[in-house]
Amino acid sequence: MNTRPTQSRQPSISQIDVIVIGGGQSGLAMGYFLRRTGLQFVILDEQNQPGGAWQHGWNSLRLFSPADASSLPGWPMPRPAATTAGFPDRNWVIDYLTQYESKYQLPIVRPVCVERITYDGQVYLVQTASGDYQARAVVNATGSWSQPYIPDYPERSAYTGLQLHSAQYRKPRPLAGLRTLIVGGGNSGAQILAEVSQLTQTRWVTEQEPTFLPDDVYGRILFQRATERYHQGTTGVPARSLGDIVMVPSVQDARSRGILTSVRPFVRMTPTGVVWTDGREEPFDAVIWCTGFRPATGYLQPLGILEASGKVRTQETQVQGMPGLWMVGYGSWTGFASATLIGVGRTARTTADQISRFLAPNEPLSTT
Repeated sequence: MNTRPTQSRQPSISQIDVIVIGGGQSGLAMGYFLRRTGLQFVILDEQNQPGGAWQHGWNSLRLFSPADASSLPGWPMPRPAATTAGFPDRNWVIDYLTQYESKYQLPIVRPVCVERITYDGQVYLVQTASGDYQARAVVNATGSWSQPYIPDYPERSAYTGLQLHSAQYRKPRPLAGLRTLIVGGGNSGAQILAEVSQLTQTRWVTEQEPTFLPDDVYGRILFQRATERYHQGTTGVPARSLGDIVMVPSVQDARSRGILTSVRPFVRMTPTGVVWTDGREEPFDAVIWCTGFRPATGYLQPLGILEASGKVRTQETQVQGMPGLWMVGYGSWTGFASATLIGVGRTARTTADQISRFLAPNEPLSTT
């Protein structure tokens, strides 16, 4: 795939029907469906370039699924070379997102940092570092990558070794020879453990014993089974446990080396390491926190709708008690699989339909 960067556009209007905040995969999916409505809309993206959060993933990051099971609405992701075993890597996804926004000529303005949003009962005022916008409808699609979460372990600030969150991790080479602690039992923890353990002495900490999917469960099969589990849960039928960690090739290799074993959490940190539950101290030169993210929603604070976690109460994607405000792509609380390439299209389509019905009785705002 050839990358063709989208040229940044300067805002030509301050009043518009719909503002989408965030130009990653969720913002692009919203743009795809909004362009069909005839409404005026703009996508404000904080990043300097296309690609959303994928620009910040570690170098070896790959999708769990082949290209044909990892596409946004309208245009299937092209397949990478056979040498990649069918799993698109980070750069392939960035190229795809870059071409996607160009293919559909989506009205993206970047870089634009949204600072705060207020509402007067009729119109939302979106204030940014480069100018203000007004809109009757706002879609928040900022995801969570810019808000890494690290648990507040006792005496963590006293630790003098290297600390990285998975959001900052890029490659294992700088850690070569270091005693490294990997904290977190999700897919990021397993994948980073798999490659770091080739160059360092590692220990893996998880809240519970990690569970692993069968080797052949990935891609479209993974999505289908997860969908089945989701529907079982919503109907009260006990869902069969499928495990949590996808066995991509690097994780399978770690298993063959006997690396995929974990221990339960430590009780506190020291200047040189951690203290385990039995009182034993163990030194570590580096800690990689694979402990997830929180929604990047701080700019919504003036609206008084944020919970302590950064989440917002929604009915599907529509914010409760705030007409004209939607949340798309943040995870299960905004729609099943909405934080995935293949899953966000479903909630984006529904949201665009809701916005169209919401604005239908009104005349479009005049432009300036």
